[in-house]
Amino acid sequence: MNQNLHQKVILLTGGADGIGWECARAYSNAGAIVCIADRNPIAAQKLSELANPYIFIQCDVSQEAEVKAAIDMVIAQYNRLDAIHNNAAIASPSKTLDQTSDSEWDSLMNINLKSILFTTRHGLQHLKTSKGSILSTSSLVGSIGQENHAAYVATKGAVNALTKAMALDYAPFQVRVNAVSPAAINTPTLQAWGNEQPNKAVLEQYLNQLQPLGNMPDGDVIADACVFLLSNAARFITGTILPVSGGAELGYRTII
Repeated sequence: MNQNLHQKVILLTGGADGIGWECARAYSNAGAIVCIADRNPIAAQKLSELANPYIFIQCDVSQEAEVKAAIDMVIAQYNRLDAIHNNAAIASPSKTLDQTSDSEWDSLMNINLKSILFTTRHGLQHLKTSKGSILSTSSLVGSIGQENHAAYVATKGAVNALTKAMALDYAPFQVRVNAVSPAAINTPTLQAWGNEQPNKAVLEQYLNQLQPLGNMPDGDVIADACVFLLSNAARFITGTILPVSGGAELGYRTII
């Protein structure tokens, strides 16, 4: 069994399903102690799939007090923190900027971005001690844009910019900061979004053709890249936005 993350204590936000859950499983299989923070509960039977010790903390990452309490709980139980994976995010609403309400804008900014402020504010000192790392789940749309999702795209562009700025700020402490950038991944969130679209079958075909390497993969392809970025194998990598996109960003193609 791959033990690239042996005994590393990882705080993973938004780990209840989708890419986050695949990361939780991959981290556990790689030897890590996974501390999942999510506002949605996870069934005990599902959690039993994790191979190593873990804790689940119900936490709304947009609320600073809850994030602080989650990190305090991790430290109280394991007395260390080796990595933070900022994965929690929402993608709604599917709207242009002028149609986006204040409350929709605030929800996106608070969950997708302010949560990174909170995990860093309360976790950085522990990461300095362990010479650990910070990882965020970005999106290819943060680099290339996406129609009808302006506020969401803005948050992912900001994640990319934050990753580079934070990498510079924390390099003197040997704390690495990176992000992973998926394209179309077959997750419950994407499926729910697809069900809301008027041309579901056409959309699914489009998403399957988006990536030159093939149809939409499951979240395990992202999890494998995340294991690498949090492992000692990536010890000299920081400030990187790693596309795990099947080549979706590479250029025009003829699709027949």
